[in-house]
Amino acid sequence: MSELFDSAANFKSTFTHKQLIPIAYKWVLGPGKCGCAFKELNSLTCNSEYPDVLGIKSNGTVLIEAKVSLSDFYSDKKKTFRKIPKLGMGDYRFYMCPSGLIKPEQLPENWGLIYVNIEGKARCVVNPYCKSLTGNIWNNPHEKNWKAEQGLMYSALRRLHIRGHIESIYEDQGPIFASTL
Repeated sequence: MSELFDSAANFKSTFTHKQLIPIAYKWVLGPGKCGCAFKELNSLTCNSEYPDVLGIKSNGTVLIEAKVSLSDFYSDKKKTFRKIPKLGMGDYRFYMCPSGLIKPEQLPENWGLIYVNIEGKARCVVNPYCKSLTGNIWNNPHEKNWKAEQGLMYSALRRLHIRGHIESIYEDQGPIFASTL
């Protein structure tokens, strides 16, 4: 564990923010989680929040914020939509970071924590929404900003429409789609 620290107080991240995003994206799309997700989708939402990853489940949304330094983690807490949680996106909210960077006791109320080990494997260490860390029945969602989430989803769908891809949603999805119902 000492190789992760350059002094008693300075955690050395083994990842960049850019490297954590695909790991978060893969995690949120994992078994029992979300059916689709956006990563760093830039849109003109009403609250200026740009989620690192926002996954969409049939019963809600999962927000993941990737952090590679404590200063970034503490800066995130100062944002208006973090100070007033109902202004933020995500029914279920998680921080993702290199293992050990953020301690569970440092989390805001009702936030989860996902650690990424040196090999790039994600592991949920705090899930306040489920009785087990790996379960897929989640409860106790955040009050959220529906308008901001709808703005993000509208932006994504509008881009698909403009590029002529929206028609593909009407195509027969075959047995793969039927098995996910």
